[in-house]
Amino acid sequence: MNVDIRDITVPGPHGEVPLRLYVPETPNGDALLWIHGGGFMIGDLDMPEAHEASLALAATGLTVASVGYRLAVDGVLFPVPGDDVDAAWRWATEDDALGVPAARWHIGGASAGGNLAAAASLRIRDTGLPVAASMLLIYPVLHDELPKPSAELAARLAELPEEARFPVDRCVELNLNYVGEPELLHHPYAFPAHGDLSGLPSALVLNADVDDLRPSGEAFAADLAAAGVDVTVAHEPGTWHGYLNEFDQPGAARTVDRMSAWIAAHAPAAVPTSPAVA
Repeated sequence: MNVDIRDITVPGPHGEVPLRLYVPETPNGDALLWIHGGGFMIGDLDMPEAHEASLALAATGLTVASVGYRLAVDGVLFPVPGDDVDAAWRWATEDDALGVPAARWHIGGASAGGNLAAAASLRIRDTGLPVAASMLLIYPVLHDELPKPSAELAARLAELPEEARFPVDRCVELNLNYVGEPELLHHPYAFPAHGDLSGLPSALVLNADVDDLRPSGEAFAADLAAAGVDVTVAHEPGTWHGYLNEFDQPGAARTVDRMSAWIAAHAPAAVPTSPAVA
């Protein structure tokens, strides 16, 4: 399917926020605000996790707006990246952007983008903005300190090359760089695992198979379920952290299919589904 791609900016509290829009030739009526990862400090709208993922999703008929939020570099700190995401969400939902009603906008992201999507969902709930139809959290980091992996996962992680790992000390370094002050590591809008999760939209939490961050996604999914949120948690077999940056890997295409199917099943007119674990 042909996809029209164009770059715009929308106003935000810290200046203009870049968005890249992906509008399919035959839209299916649903839309996704998509947020790339990169440890809060790297990444852009051209990285595969942003561009290739958005393009692949749009090719299924989904309208996508990819957010070029400010990175935690050169003095930029929490909550600035989240403020940019909020500005993008306001643009998407206040005026039925791109012809999509607010009720049919979903929110999602990968890695640090998954964090920002979950945090945005908390702020949306708390401030009375239009609630997302659902949220999609792909290999997300939701804790300031990662939960311990199972013995089985720890053994598999030990077999990964060092460059594929996110050890605890590296995660602490990235997370502190994001917030600036240690006491902010427990702020729920910085690391949503510290928040009250009741009232959040239905969630797909899709973890990488062999990933130091997998316990964060799994623990957060369990907390969502305990808070009464409809949640599906799964892992993509044969993948490692950041696999949406490697679109030649079969796991990336499978994840696009999972996301497209999830959104189709959670459109407002869809029949509600029961929580599941895969």
